[in-house]
Amino acid sequence: MKVLVTGTEGYLGALLVPQLLSRGHEVTGVDVGFYADGHLYHAKGNQAKTLVKDIRHLTVDDIAGHDAVVHMAELSNDPTGELAPHITYEINHKGTVRFAQLAKEAGVRRFVYMSSCSVYGVAGGDAPVTEETPSNPQTAYAVCKTLCERDLAPMADSTFSPTYFRNSTAFGASPRQRFDLVVNNLSALAWTTKEIKMTSDGTPWRPLVHGLDIGKAICCALEAPIEAIHNEVLNIGSNEQNYRVKEVAEIVAKVFPGCTTSFGTQGADNRSYRVSFDKLGKHLPDFKCDWDVEKGARQFLELFQQIDFQKEDFEFRPYTRLKQLQFLIRTNQIDQDFFWKTNF
Repeated sequence: MKVLVTGTEGYLGALLVPQLLSRGHEVTGVDVGFYADGHLYHAKGNQAKTLVKDIRHLTVDDIAGHDAVVHMAELSNDPTGELAPHITYEINHKGTVRFAQLAKEAGVRRFVYMSSCSVYGVAGGDAPVTEETPSNPQTAYAVCKTLCERDLAPMADSTFSPTYFRNSTAFGASPRQRFDLVVNNLSALAWTTKEIKMTSDGTPWRPLVHGLDIGKAICCALEAPIEAIHNEVLNIGSNEQNYRVKEVAEIVAKVFPGCTTSFGTQGADNRSYRVSFDKLGKHLPDFKCDWDVEKGARQFLELFQQIDFQKEDFEFRPYTRLKQLQFLIRTNQIDQDFFWKTNF
């Protein structure tokens, strides 16, 4: 299958491309290059030929000839979304809907959209939410995910089959690393400071999933019968990988020798959601998660030992989405609309 993947230079894209190539697919990448400075380690496996282009500038000709699209390239995470909410809507909502329309016009049959479990926002209680639970997004990032799901659904027909992946919070090592994700951040703190000191009480629920398992789910969706996933919303993760944030901290601390933990009081962030993944098992029965938080933390421990990971590596701006975008704005490399400037 010929697959166009947006965000190939991102945290998840760098993991997905080798998985697709190893399964015999032909991959074309698209990435704007905001995080090109961030390369934590060299990964084995081939990478795709990548078109350096903003998704807002893509044309039908860029997309034509592909059997499927995996759309991952949006401004990622809540703090980044709040940095410039109007641009978040322009890229994450309007840009995605326009891109999907172009893909349909170009004759692309399958369109896998990376949504997020963050659309559940404040779910309340311990009962798991499902794909049928009303969304309750709390941030611009999460609102845009719900808007894209809403606006792509009417486009579905016999020629165009979108699928919406509500991913759990990702974790795990990637060549294009992010340390603004909970397991990754706590692992880096455990290694560099030997202390996980949380200001909150750690009681909120979060579903977690390794980046490689997200890639595995994407591969399963691309290879599944279209009728199994046509216009379906799927939570991506596993029932076993719902954790309270406090549990995550304790698991990570146990993996890293000499690391201590402490907790504060209930924080200002009221988001909490425990998620059911039963529907995923019905629609993609061949998919099972290979990773849990303890295994992911051990992956980080081994990686940090191998690459002599230091505090300055942890704090390097490309590994935190908000820091990198603030840097590009401050140094006048991108304009007010987040387009590259051509001063040099």
